[in-house]
Amino acid sequence: MVSRLTAPRSTQAGRPPATHAIVAAALAALIALPSASAASRHASAHAARAGEETASRPAGEPIMAIVSLARQQVTIYDADGWILRAPVSSGQRGRETPAGVFAVIQKDKDHHSNLYDDASMPNMQRITWSGIALHGGPLPGYAASHGCVRMPYGFAERLFGETKLGMRVIIAAGDAAPVDIADAKLFSPKPDAEAHAKALADAAADAAKAADEAKRASAAAAREAAQAATAVHKLETLKARADAQFAAADKAAARATSDDAKGRAEDARQKAAAKVADLQTQLDAARSQAQPKLDAVAPARASAAAADSKRADAAKAARAAALAPVSVFISRKTQRLYVRRGFQPLFDIPVAIRDPDQPIGTHVFTAVARSEAGLRWNVVTIDDANDAKAALDRITIPPEALDRFAAAAARSSLIISDEPLSGETGEGTEFVAVLSDAPQGGLAMRKHPVREARARRREEVSTDGYGGTRGDAGFFAQRPAYGAPHPAYPTYSTW
Repeated sequence: MVSRLTAPRSTQAGRPPATHAIVAAALAALIALPSASAASRHASAHAARAGEETASRPAGEPIMAIVSLARQQVTIYDADGWILRAPVSSGQRGRETPAGVFAVIQKDKDHHSNLYDDASMPNMQRITWSGIALHGGPLPGYAASHGCVRMPYGFAERLFGETKLGMRVIIAAGDAAPVDIADAKLFSPKPDAEAHAKALADAAADAAKAADEAKRASAAAAREAAQAATAVHKLETLKARADAQFAAADKAAARATSDDAKGRAEDARQKAAAKVADLQTQLDAARSQAQPKLDAVAPARASAAAADSKRADAAKAARAAALAPVSVFISRKTQRLYVRRGFQPLFDIPVAIRDPDQPIGTHVFTAVARSEAGLRWNVVTIDDANDAKAALDRITIPPEALDRFAAAAARSSLIISDEPLSGETGEGTEFVAVLSDAPQGGLAMRKHPVREARARRREEVSTDGYGGTRGDAGFFAQRPAYGAPHPAYPTYSTW
């Protein structure tokens, strides 16, 4: 009998000792793999934390993030300087994160990619609708993403809780940092702008109150007129019925032959006549009372309409005068000045640029805080064909535009660039400008929503089943006007 406690004989008894050693080493490597992977993740997280820095002073509200692609680092600034730094991983070769000027346009705490297998992108802060974003992700120590800017997970979570929509994001190929600047061409609110704004706000509130009162008065006039008209209509109905009864009584009296019948018919006729007379008196009085009420409806409605128009005008004036951040973009390429407030386009006009055939660079001027002189500005230059002051000197802003900046507040910005506005600028965005001389693989590989919509439309037009066209493709055949909303489309995001 073979003992069950006896070790079974090896079926590989003839295997050389070296083979046994190789197999044992392979098994040991497989067993150790999870531990090595965990150790690698731990080392990566430790390296990310080691690269993070926090300013020793109390931090204010973040107003700007600058990503250095060369250093693979992001630095966050408040009005007084840097407050946070961390390593990042930007777009790998062929899918490079585009250098340029952006802003946070959407935030999603628990975002998942709709391009890459539902990949988790926690604490996502989108800067283009086509999918470039800042978010938490693994940091291998080099550029490895598909175009986004990955940040350490803990840092991304912390930053997410501090930022607001509209925070400026600048992506630079090399090193870039804000420096203080003062120049007469950097707009600031007029000395009386705050008082003027308050006066207009008070006027708008008064106009809104008056409009509400006029609306209530119009409604009351309409209600009283309707009640009066109803009373008149009721009496007219009763009077018509009484007239019919009198007519019938009159005919009965004419047909009566006997004295007794004539007496009864005449009595009925006189009662009917009295009823008609009484109702006529009531009807005349009701009509007399109703007419002023009916006449009052039209003026009350006109007064309410005028008050509402005045309310709208006062509200518009108050909004225009309210101290609020204004964004201005000047493009040497298009020779135009564009203005936005709160992601919404206000206007764009031609602008004069001296030596328009010479590069001017890309400079982002930001009003970081109020000062005794008006606003305190700094500037970040990411394409220094010209220095910032030289760039300002070459610009002549029309006076009518400057007048409309009278209510500019802290967080206002002025961007001067060789570049035109990117196609990423549209509904629900700040100005987006991408440096044309820097790799843009992270943008190029994405399906651009507007271009995709046009392509789908062209395909529909060319395949209508009859060998012809539908004849209504003009909208998609033309680029939307500046500030026009994009057609509906899904948004994209990636690693």
